[in-house]
Amino acid sequence: MQDPMRLQLMLAKPTDTALTYNVPYADLARPSQGPANPYQVATGNPLKRKNALTGDAEETSISDATFTAQHRTFQSLGYARDPTVEGAYVGDLAMAEASGGRDIVQARYSKEKSAEYRKKRLKKGDVSIVDGEGAYLGPWAPYKEKEESPSSGEEDVVEAVVPAKSTAVTKLVSDYQDDRTNSETTEFNGTAQYDYQGRTYMHVPQDLDIDLRKEPGSQKNYIPKKLIHTWKSHTKAINAVRFYPNSGHLLLSASADTKVKIWDVYHNRELLRTYSGHTKSVTDTTFSPTGTHFLTGSYDRFLKLWDTETGACTSRFQTPSKAVPHVLRFHPSTDTHAFLVGTSDKKIVQFDTRSGEMTQEYDHHLQAVNTITFCDDNRRFITTSDDKSLRAWEYDIPVPIKYIAEPYMYSMVRAAAHPNGKSVAFQSGDNQIVVYASTDRFRQNRKKSFRGQNNAGYAIDVDISPDGQFVVSGDSGGYVCFWDWKTCKMWHKIKADEGPVVRVAWHPQESSKLVTAGLEGTIKFWD
Repeated sequence: MQDPMRLQLMLAKPTDTALTYNVPYADLARPSQGPANPYQVATGNPLKRKNALTGDAEETSISDATFTAQHRTFQSLGYARDPTVEGAYVGDLAMAEASGGRDIVQARYSKEKSAEYRKKRLKKGDVSIVDGEGAYLGPWAPYKEKEESPSSGEEDVVEAVVPAKSTAVTKLVSDYQDDRTNSETTEFNGTAQYDYQGRTYMHVPQDLDIDLRKEPGSQKNYIPKKLIHTWKSHTKAINAVRFYPNSGHLLLSASADTKVKIWDVYHNRELLRTYSGHTKSVTDTTFSPTGTHFLTGSYDRFLKLWDTETGACTSRFQTPSKAVPHVLRFHPSTDTHAFLVGTSDKKIVQFDTRSGEMTQEYDHHLQAVNTITFCDDNRRFITTSDDKSLRAWEYDIPVPIKYIAEPYMYSMVRAAAHPNGKSVAFQSGDNQIVVYASTDRFRQNRKKSFRGQNNAGYAIDVDISPDGQFVVSGDSGGYVCFWDWKTCKMWHKIKADEGPVVRVAWHPQESSKLVTAGLEGTIKFWD
């Protein structure tokens, strides 16, 4: 039986301007043409827009065996079948054409070829012989690289093997020495290196409408609304952006293109200097408390201390295990001359910049270290790791004073300390920002949780305005999200980029200026 109200709706004249009945909201919002809303069912109960951390994933009729075979094919050969198009492939199409589109199961050797290949393996050896000719190799016996010719003698073996060994050793030593010698270079890119009074870009400008020498956070902050400038020079993803301490008249950026650049925030807003010295992607950078030097870490496993003004590399460091540095932090006090390094081998290592030696090692995490945050008047610091835990330490004492690891916790990849010194905000891997107290008990503040951004799969920055009023975060969809610190409600959302916005930094002196950067290598300045 049809609803009489709907029959009346069908019989209504198109020219009528008044309705004599109440129209349901579903009918008001219903489009006249086009597909139905996939998130609205007939009963009126909306479906969840997310059934996975990264969004809505639709089920497909593909077996686990087929998926595993195609996944292994893509990892080994670089291509896989496209499940949506018959006979199509994704990935390395040239390799797919050369292989005839066979997957890893179909490309398996025949029994005869496998037996012939196994014959090339060296004998396991005698168990009673430990070293030398005929020694026991067991299941680790290698394969012969090439067939031995019957006429080859001892001299031929020496001529064939020794040069190859010496070449490999020479290459390793030369790579190491090239990095340890004066291979660091710098280039000044600005229009003038000195002003009319002979001062460099290190001088804090005083011809502006704002006093850059005042205490950060002494004025009220507001949400930025428009893009005012874009810096383009990096060719790959931006891994870190840092404002010059206190004044913020300079901006330091580190990129995956192995370069570190410093920019002018005021006046011409130009590229001032480029620092080159790493051979692989720069993971992180941080200014010293005075700003005269900055530290960089890279996937080439080296740490380098640079002079901000001249561009000279003054010191080089490397952890004892030669691990990749993930996060770098100078001790905020100007008289300590120490910095901490969180590495990929689950350790936090402490160095002294004057002696260049390691002074302490904090080794209690179980996986790579992601964040280091100083708190409690710089007497303590908090670290998080991929082991989904939080640890608090007394500075210079290698025993944690607090250990937090709950079953519901995710990895916390980025951190920002609140200006009041009582809390620290962490970017969690479950699409939210959580807050922990930075005082004695280091407990989680369950009442403060900032949601609405999507950060799954990316290490996205989080920052807090200098007055402590707003929390800002990037988003994998290209947005910049703002929340109110007190109410935890999302205040505003800006579309900043087409790709993920992974780096955000609030200006320490301006009321509403913010820097964002993403995977495309561009840095954007908002006001």
